[in-house]
Amino acid sequence: MASNAATVRHARREDVPAILQLIRELADYEHELDSVEATEAKLLETIAFALSSDDNPDPSATSGLLPQTEPTSPSKPARCLILTTPAGVPAGIALYFYNYSTWRARPGIYLEDLFVSQSERGKGYGKRLLVELAREVVAMQGGRLEWSVLKWNEPSIKFYESIGAKMMSEWVGMRVDGEGLNKLATLLG
Repeated sequence: MASNAATVRHARREDVPAILQLIRELADYEHELDSVEATEAKLLETIAFALSSDDNPDPSATSGLLPQTEPTSPSKPARCLILTTPAGVPAGIALYFYNYSTWRARPGIYLEDLFVSQSERGKGYGKRLLVELAREVVAMQGGRLEWSVLKWNEPSIKFYESIGAKMMSEWVGMRVDGEGLNKLATLLG
């Protein structure tokens, strides 16, 4: 089936069980299922959702424009696109948040996670999700769409390169979390 038969739209609150299931499938794919702390309640508290299906009569044609949504905020920084198959089965997500380029003085989107269920790969669904995100960046006159990929994930790296993404070899990801984050937060007393 062609990817254009699938539906992509901004997630609504009733999509949370499917989003959590897809997050768990992603974690399993990355051999990190035991690291998942997400719950339905936590997702409901931290994602800015589309308000209702009436706000976007043609959800498959977002053309980069947001339907009426909850505003993002420090406690709800993320948005989520959900892709459903022609049969109506949730098969993919793109969880993202807004970022900023100081050199370009323009907003952008950071794609935290892109995932398509293993049984639905090869149908253009990942590309479809990325196209929708790119449209949103263009619509907001943003400067870039960026994300990270695990070094061992060769199939994804090849896919990303095939759509024009460039590997950033000069940059190294850095992270502070867990006890290190707590320690850093108290360094100056």
